[in-house]
Amino acid sequence: MELRHRALQVLCLTDPEHKAAEALALHAAAASCAVEPDAVLPPAPEGLPGRPDRPELLHHTAVARRSPATPLGRAVLLHAIAHIEFNAINLALDAVWRFPGMPAQYYRDWLRVAAEEASHFRMLRDHLRDMGHDYGDFPAHQGLWTMCEKTAHDIVGRMALVPRTLEARGLDATPTIQRKLTQVGTPDALAAVAILGVILREEVGHVAIGNHWYRWLCEREGHDPENHYGELVRRYEAPRLKPPFNTAARRAAGFSEAELLWLQNE
Repeated sequence: MELRHRALQVLCLTDPEHKAAEALALHAAAASCAVEPDAVLPPAPEGLPGRPDRPELLHHTAVARRSPATPLGRAVLLHAIAHIEFNAINLALDAVWRFPGMPAQYYRDWLRVAAEEASHFRMLRDHLRDMGHDYGDFPAHQGLWTMCEKTAHDIVGRMALVPRTLEARGLDATPTIQRKLTQVGTPDALAAVAILGVILREEVGHVAIGNHWYRWLCEREGHDPENHYGELVRRYEAPRLKPPFNTAARRAAGFSEAELLWLQNE
């Protein structure tokens, strides 16, 4: 089956484990899938992305935060990260099917991201189960998908504001979370630190893919990448990013020194 069409089918799946498994399987079979950048796909069905009945989705201000010093607090924290990773599967699959006319490598890059996000989700879900909980046990929010909807018609905005903005926040936040869990020092906390280390290394690559295609699109459309980014932030009311910034990870993901300076000044 054509790769973009298949990505849409996986995006529509509602069971988290089924979606993760199919994202991994599609990536494994990608070499044998045709990529038709200009294929006419069916209209987007209602209710994208496919998601389970649980967790309950609340506004981000209504989602309770708890200290990772307690077992329940650590479970809530890891559940929140697992929810981000589940959403990230959807974000990557949406980038594959939604935007026609891109080079074949674009679609293969985002399919790789979807597969790695599926692996992250599985690791976190398995760890939650080891702690006596599961994905869906706690409320969550849908902030990542909101920006996906805002940029559904604008691939430049999508590349600028999902991988380079929202997902890049994970590069900044993860080391702080790891330090807090290391201070807790329990076996489950230290196991979570190791999982987050794997995720952080691979997320650098995901943000780098966003940077690459954002700059490729800006060159194609005659935009200055650094100036245009600020315009897109304002146009789509992207959240303001706050320090501290993981400058080493951001450099590794392809942010320029001028972009890092802009972040600090903002």
